[in-house]
Amino acid sequence: MRVMVIVKATKSSEAGELPSEQLLADMGRFNEELANAGIMLAGEGLRPSSAGVRVTFSGASRTVTDGPFAETKELAAGFWIWKVNSMQEAIEWVKRCPNPMAEESDIEIRPLFEAEDFGDAFTPELREQEAAIRAQTLGLGAPRFENGRALDIAGLNASYTPETRRNIPAQWQRFAPSIGKVPGQLGGMTAYGVCWNTRPDCGFDYLAGVEVASSDGLPNDLTTVSLPARRYAVFTHDRHVSKIGETIDAIWTNWAPVCGLNLADAPCFERYTAEFNPATGLGGMELWIPLAESK
Repeated sequence: MRVMVIVKATKSSEAGELPSEQLLADMGRFNEELANAGIMLAGEGLRPSSAGVRVTFSGASRTVTDGPFAETKELAAGFWIWKVNSMQEAIEWVKRCPNPMAEESDIEIRPLFEAEDFGDAFTPELREQEAAIRAQTLGLGAPRFENGRALDIAGLNASYTPETRRNIPAQWQRFAPSIGKVPGQLGGMTAYGVCWNTRPDCGFDYLAGVEVASSDGLPNDLTTVSLPARRYAVFTHDRHVSKIGETIDAIWTNWAPVCGLNLADAPCFERYTAEFNPATGLGGMELWIPLAESK
């Protein structure tokens, strides 16, 4: 579950008093613990309400009121977004937090709505629309959602860890001369990088390959991975190919936990279309993230 942890305003925060060096250091350590535990998704401090405004809605009219606002205890001075297993876990983390104010203060914990809370009214189409908006807010661009057909991908396979994945470009250099020459190859010069056989230690296999009609008659040094037909979120990578790992990390670390979709425990893959230019390392790159069937 996700929760918003709200630091309530006090007289000192509303007066614009900045935290001491000691409090900044203590909060820095606490935030580091949250990040290391995989709890913290976001967090920011807010300026006093004197720097803000309120917009009041009444029918078709809108009234803007400048701060400051009088009801100090109802105002927020900062917030976190956490991903926790339960409300009790969030409470235990808040208890470990340094007092964020110079005086007595309150921190409020509020659960965020999740997709499941809306039941059947939140249709698969609306879930995908919301997931696309979240991707845009993270700078990933809006993915498209597509029913991918079954594929047989044949190519060179190797095993990696997070530390050794930097060697994947060398694997492509070894395989690239075979593109267009693999027996039974389909799809012209389109190539695929399949991440599969993931392991609990974050290790994985990576296959640099092409689509083939079947695994019959392939050279012994080539491995075939069969990808069943399923639905995917498809992201376009429009930067240099050397930055594709950064986009993959952003998808899995930032988008996946908050996208509201059920991701499948299945291979994901990179697709390099005919628009990809190996000389410039630009164009024609897509990342296909497998989705589980809607429940």
